[in-house]
Amino acid sequence: MRHTISLLVENKFGVYSRIAGLFSGKGFNMDSICVGETDNPDYSRMTIVTTGDDMVIEQIIKQLRKIIDVIKVTDLTHEDHVNREMALIKLNCTSTTRNSIVQIVDIFRAKIVDISPKTLTVEVTGSDKKVQAIVNMLQPFGIREIARTGTVALKREYSGKSPDWSSGEKRAFV
Repeated sequence: MRHTISLLVENKFGVYSRIAGLFSGKGFNMDSICVGETDNPDYSRMTIVTTGDDMVIEQIIKQLRKIIDVIKVTDLTHEDHVNREMALIKLNCTSTTRNSIVQIVDIFRAKIVDISPKTLTVEVTGSDKKVQAIVNMLQPFGIREIARTGTVALKREYSGKSPDWSSGEKRAFV
């Protein structure tokens, strides 16, 4: 089963390589890894997508929590969360195929970010399934290059329940 693991880590030299080393040393595979600084430059958020049964994932999480610069580890797989991936897709384009490509791009709510007489570059953002679906649809036109970010994810905070205003709860909606 695919798991999305979110880590909050100290933004220090060598943290990423220790985490990658843990995966390779234990023979675990990372389907994607995405890292970026948070609102606090002392910390980074790391999103790792990996595959394994519950025992393997439990072992990975235990090992990640032992790394000294790892502050928090969360398996978002069974949590309500938002995840996105971004891809840039450069494909062959002629005057006769341009309209068909533009229609596909519009259907997927993607956008054309670069154009030349022989190519178009498309940017798409969404779930990994959406990104893969547009890649599959554009394949017949001849894909020259693809760059994918990997998954980024955050846990949802709003559960969809209305607050109990009579109890004095004054939490803002997200």
